[in-house]
Amino acid sequence: MTFTAFLRALNQVLAAGIGITALSLWLYALTFNLRNRVTFAYSVVLLAVALTFGGESLGSASASPALADLWYRLQWLGAILLPAAYVHFADALLATTGRPSRGRRRLSVRLLYAAAGGFAALLGSNRLLGPFIADAPLPYHTATRWTALFALYYLGTMAWAWVNFVRAYRRTVVRASRRRMAYLLLGALAPTLGAFPYATFLGNLTASAPHFFWLLATLSNLFTTLLLVLMAYAVAFFGVAWPDRVVRVRLVHWLLRGPVAASTALALTTAVRRMGARYLGQPYTVLVPLTMVLSFLLVEHLIGATAPLWEPLLGGWQSNSLLAALHRLEDHLFTQEDVAQFLEAVLAALCDQLRVPTAFIAVVEEGNLSLLVAVGEGPPLPETPPHLLAEAASQRGLLRWDGYLLTPLHHRESGALLGVLGFPSDANLDAEARATLRALAERAALALTYHARGRAAAHALQALTRPDDFIPRLRAVARYDQQKVLATPEELPPSAELAQWVKDALSHYWGGPKLSRSPLTRLQVIQQAMEDGHEDASQAVRSVLRDAVERLRPEGERRFTTEWLLYNILEMKFLQGRKVREVAQRLALSEANFYRKQRIALEEVVRVLLEMEAEARQEKHRQ
Repeated sequence: MTFTAFLRALNQVLAAGIGITALSLWLYALTFNLRNRVTFAYSVVLLAVALTFGGESLGSASASPALADLWYRLQWLGAILLPAAYVHFADALLATTGRPSRGRRRLSVRLLYAAAGGFAALLGSNRLLGPFIADAPLPYHTATRWTALFALYYLGTMAWAWVNFVRAYRRTVVRASRRRMAYLLLGALAPTLGAFPYATFLGNLTASAPHFFWLLATLSNLFTTLLLVLMAYAVAFFGVAWPDRVVRVRLVHWLLRGPVAASTALALTTAVRRMGARYLGQPYTVLVPLTMVLSFLLVEHLIGATAPLWEPLLGGWQSNSLLAALHRLEDHLFTQEDVAQFLEAVLAALCDQLRVPTAFIAVVEEGNLSLLVAVGEGPPLPETPPHLLAEAASQRGLLRWDGYLLTPLHHRESGALLGVLGFPSDANLDAEARATLRALAERAALALTYHARGRAAAHALQALTRPDDFIPRLRAVARYDQQKVLATPEELPPSAELAQWVKDALSHYWGGPKLSRSPLTRLQVIQQAMEDGHEDASQAVRSVLRDAVERLRPEGERRFTTEWLLYNILEMKFLQGRKVREVAQRLALSEANFYRKQRIALEEVVRVLLEMEAEARQEKHRQ
């Protein structure tokens, strides 16, 4: 393989890697934070980059000239979309720093998207590009007068976007904000310089100076890859309520398990395929899929194996003992299901050793014994006599109770009574059986002790997960505009979690765990409804959500017009419980359009619910 051929193959892999990275980051933006305007505009930029480099990679690897022509047109489609997306992104970024558009910048963004649509129409009508040169070292389309006009449009629009980038940078004052903005501006160079289809204008250079061209293209793609990741890192902090350490860890996980793993598998597969073509005469052998699968699995394994080394550095767990303890909590926390599974094994071993048909463990709850787990078949627990718990708490030996022998289970540290282990009183308790009973009872008491610790920790941590997330949301909007620190809760965008809780509760409006166990019950307006009406949690959530929906009802008699659309969707879909297809047909909507309108309707319910929460808090403050 010549040096030029090596650079060309490396350039193809790098172009494909950029496309994979851009597509992966686009999915990341869609998954986590599309509500933020900066992130939405950035997702359009990523889509354009993915189209540009994906089309270039697929076109350069295509053996068919007709297919290569199609892929390179896809590259041009991404390049056409990119300038408008960049101005959109720069405008959203400038607005984030406290310089919102008065209408002119937003109008210009719309006009630029319209211009992009015009160039896309020229691309489809074969006027933007000339004939396709398939036999060049790098295939390309020749230029036309429309191509020259597009080049001027590209340069002018990008210059305009960069003016707004610089204005946004100058408006940041705090050192941390300026640092992140500098990262973003440096990363923004990548799509600006790397996505333009130079081959159309420099096609002759690929034949006259191939070494120089491919070396330049390879370095450009390496530069673009690094800066694209840097840009993604800077944008990842926009509009999210998570702490910075959480954003860093999530983004790195996403990059490693997505672009890095896929690009590594692609690079190794390409190398094996080319070596097979050179040494075996067959590019596609059994080694190609084997290399792809094994390389992907190996990279994923290495990520998981090394995660304990780099996660504490990114997340700050090494320097913070509280974060380290919270990170380990999931692995050491005993939930009720975990305890039940372990205690079932303990009771099964007890039944085998004592040759008894049933055994149970009951825990102390509100002065009575409540069955936690049982094995075998036995009669239900009778009501606990008042003296039984007192006797069990004061002694360690066996107790007789209504045909059962009970072994008290005490807290390992405080000595408090946690529960009892019971089995039929006709069991044969020889010396070996008693030793087994003591060992199993100790293990059961230890499991209940761990469970008690876990419940105490869970209750202590519940305050961190309540819907009152004013400070995290305030941090999200004030990262680059410090004036937003003065914003009131009503002026902040609602959290994505609150919107999901509302949707879940409405989906189980007539009963279900997402209603009865909804985190919305911790809202002040729900608590007030429970106190005023003496309702349980499910009834209170249902009542408040119904009131929120009714506040969206227009005045007058019900109609099936645009004004009533959002209310009709909420009332028919959730309050009446009708099927989606039935509601969509009644409202003359396609199912896709119905889901879009439903999302808007749910956002309106969240807005009204926040207003009701503010009213409830004000009323409580007056009291």
